[in-house]
Amino acid sequence: MRLVAHEFMTLDGVMQGPGGAEEDTAGGFRWGGWVAPAFDETVSSVVTGWFERTDELLFGRTTYDMMAAYWPLVTDPADPVAQRLNTAPKHVVSTTLRLEDAPWERTASVIAADVPQRIQDLKALGDGELQVHGSWQLLQTLLDEGLLDELRLIVFPVVVGRGKRLFDDVQRPSGFEVADARVAPSGAVAMTLTPAPFRTATYEVVDGKEVMVEE
Repeated sequence: MRLVAHEFMTLDGVMQGPGGAEEDTAGGFRWGGWVAPAFDETVSSVVTGWFERTDELLFGRTTYDMMAAYWPLVTDPADPVAQRLNTAPKHVVSTTLRLEDAPWERTASVIAADVPQRIQDLKALGDGELQVHGSWQLLQTLLDEGLLDELRLIVFPVVVGRGKRLFDDVQRPSGFEVADARVAPSGAVAMTLTPAPFRTATYEVVDGKEVMVEE
């Protein structure tokens, strides 16, 4: 399976608490709920498209607990996001949760050790998409280990200051190619990014002309 992460991000790189004031107040974060004002029909269509591709789900413990407390309450059969979240097999990275105590239906496994290898094993199980949503701490591991096959990102036109950042304490530089981009009427920008080599270049004057020289 392809491992694909889906994230909402502010202009200053924060991914914390997009859905509501009390969603994630860790570190004293006070600005939760910054997604809703710009969540127009275009953004909704993009997000629905994400979940139409979901085969299995991978969460960190904090995001898993938050979603497990909310999405089972959404029983509307016409809600494609709820239907996919509630019925798809789910995997959780946690050292404290036991599988038999997992509260969300169709929780298939709890990964407590050897996280990179266990995720590689999940990717090798078959075709389709293994999707990550939110899961800030887990996402740092996926980025550091080079495990992501694709990053689907929506950047919202808002700045919140301090908070959990998508690219937090990056261990090594990386590049991305933009496979797709859409600008919503609200100003939110949806991008599909695929990993690519990190490149640098410098500018030099050659025969009176400025030229770029890739290093």
